[in-house]
Amino acid sequence: MKTDTLFYRLFQRSPNIFFDLIGQPTSDASSYEFRSVEIKQTAFRIDGVLLPVRGSNHPVYFSEVQFQKDLQLYHRFFAELFLYLSQHPTTYDWQGILIYPNRSLEPDEVRLHQVLLDSPKVRRIYLNELGEAANLPLSLGLVKLVIEPETTAPEQARQLIERSRQEDVFGISSQEIMDLIETIIVYKFTSLNWKEIRSMLGLDLIKQSRAYQEAVAEGRQEGRQEGRQEGQREFVENLLKARFGSLDEDLASIVGALIVLLPAESAPLLLHLSREELLARFRQS
Repeated sequence: MKTDTLFYRLFQRSPNIFFDLIGQPTSDASSYEFRSVEIKQTAFRIDGVLLPVRGSNHPVYFSEVQFQKDLQLYHRFFAELFLYLSQHPTTYDWQGILIYPNRSLEPDEVRLHQVLLDSPKVRRIYLNELGEAANLPLSLGLVKLVIEPETTAPEQARQLIERSRQEDVFGISSQEIMDLIETIIVYKFTSLNWKEIRSMLGLDLIKQSRAYQEAVAEGRQEGRQEGRQEGQREFVENLLKARFGSLDEDLASIVGALIVLLPAESAPLLLHLSREELLARFRQS
C-alpha cells in the first residue's frame, strides 16, 4: 500500500483526523465526505477530496499527500484543482492542502506557483514539524505514527492504544482508533505476520475488533445451525457488511472465494484491504 493511499484511507474512515491536521474544528467533519473525483473528458482523477454535503456553504478541500519528490507536483495539483472548479462553477469555496513528511520533498522550483502557495487558499503541512506525539491530540498522534521510525513505532503505537482508552476524540470511538493504529502498523511492518504484529503491540487487536467479534459470534451461531460452510459464509458476509455498510452485488461476488479461507486467514484481509483491493484480489473474471 502506498503512503498516500494509507492517508486517504485514514481520512475516509475519519475526516476528523483531516480537520485536526489543518487546524479546523472537527465538528465540521460531519458536513463532509472524503472520496476521489474524476475530471470529465480528461485522464485526471483527484484522489483526496473532501466534498461538503449537497447544499452546504463550506469549501471543497483538495488534499495531496506527497512522500516522494515530484518536480511536476504543483503543475499537476493546480491543473487538476482548477479543472475541477471550471467544471463545478457553483463550488462555494476551496482550499488546497499539501502534506509532506518534511520540507525536503517539496519541488525545488516553485516560481510559477509562488503566488498560490503564499495565498491563504493553500496550506503546506510538514508532518515532522507537528511536534512530539505525546504533546499532540490523539488524532494527530495517529498521523505522526505513519512517519515514526520502525525502531520506535511499536512503542509509540502502544502509547496511542493506551491513550485511546482514556481520551475522547470527537467522532471516533476507541475501537476505531485501535483499528486505525493496527492498519498503520500493518503498513509499516509488511514482513511480519499477524501473530508477530499482535505480539509487538501487546494485545490481539484483530480479535478485539467489534466487527470481528460480532461476525465471529453470528458466524458461529449460523455454523451450529446450518453447518460449518454456511457459518463461514455468514462470517464473511457479516464482516463485509461491518466494513462497508452493506453487501452489494460486487461484494457478494467475492464471498465464494473468501469462504474457502479459514477465519484466521480471511479476517485480516477483510479488516484491512480496501474495497478495491478485495475486489481485485478475489473477484473471478
